[in-house]
Amino acid sequence: CKPFMLTYMLLHIEPEEVRSAAIKRLLEVFGMEDPPAVHGHKQPPQYMLDLYNTVADVDGVTKDPYLLEGNTVRSFFDKLHSEQVEFRFNLSTVARTEKVLTAELHLFKLRPQVTLTSSRHHFCQVSVYQLLDSSRTNGTQGKKLLSSRLVPVHSTGWEVFTITQAVRSWMQDEGSNLGLHVVVRTLGGSQVDLKLIRFASGRHHHQSKQPMLVLFTDDGRRSAKLQSPSKICVSFIAISTSILPQIPMSASPSRSARSLDHIDEEGRLKPCQRLPLYVDFEEIGWSGWIVSPRGYNAYHCKGSCSFPLGQNMRPTNHATVQSIINALKLIRGIQTPCCVPDKLFSINLLYFDDDENVVLKQYNDMVAGSCGCH
Repeated sequence: CKPFMLTYMLLHIEPEEVRSAAIKRLLEVFGMEDPPAVHGHKQPPQYMLDLYNTVADVDGVTKDPYLLEGNTVRSFFDKLHSEQVEFRFNLSTVARTEKVLTAELHLFKLRPQVTLTSSRHHFCQVSVYQLLDSSRTNGTQGKKLLSSRLVPVHSTGWEVFTITQAVRSWMQDEGSNLGLHVVVRTLGGSQVDLKLIRFASGRHHHQSKQPMLVLFTDDGRRSAKLQSPSKICVSFIAISTSILPQIPMSASPSRSARSLDHIDEEGRLKPCQRLPLYVDFEEIGWSGWIVSPRGYNAYHCKGSCSFPLGQNMRPTNHATVQSIINALKLIRGIQTPCCVPDKLFSINLLYFDDDENVVLKQYNDMVAGSCGCH
């Protein structure tokens, strides 16, 4: 079977080749061809940090699979850095195959430069338009209304507008991305003094207040079904641990698999159970672009599934029958069932991509939640 062939190949090549092959395979698991470039210590948007902490625990494991819309969230900063209320975002890092679920424009509203007593306006109408013709930003022609609502004049903080329609059209035709235009009017429809209503721009304000587009997508990945026992019995641990240079490649695979700390006093392999398997992103060399987590405990399953199988081993009916056939030696070549994960959890990764956008991505089947005999 393929997992066995891959393990066999990795155990018969040079350590550096093993490391390279293993990291390449690990990148594929995370949906990447190459690790993103490291651009220095840039601060992620607070919104993305808060979102990560909402959906993931300290190790990155998903708290609730229904908290996140889709499985990918990206944040983009405005590329125009205009002093006016025009914004443009480069979405070239989003694959065309991804399904756009929701897109939001986040604008930080600053305090008015004039006192409230000097103005009779307490609310204003803020409208976000998609530019269809960059030469006609002043009139109603050449742009499409995306979102409009009342905003208190005296308020300060983030205002969020839904712009999903525009982003979907940009994904279909990249050349149609002419940007967004924000118009602020009084309740009577007249233009508002910019001293009264101001939004932070990328040119004059701190990075923490820059205009931002937040995009929720689904990249189409689905949770992988648990493989058949004959394939899953060949442990992937031999592959994952190969990326750590301190593991001697000359060691006997059978001896490594039966580590002394998993043998009982009578020399027998201990019963099937879940054991730690920590993946350290710093050791792999990924700490430069991954924001959180710094690593996570994937766990692995180890131990015997010998007859009789107790309920604490969470055996399937098939595994119970197989263990009986093995114990009675009714058929030659029938092995004991395998100790494998029977519940898998997803993890979340918060990282910088090649364009310095911050991405939150959820990956299925990354943590062994429990083990059983199958």
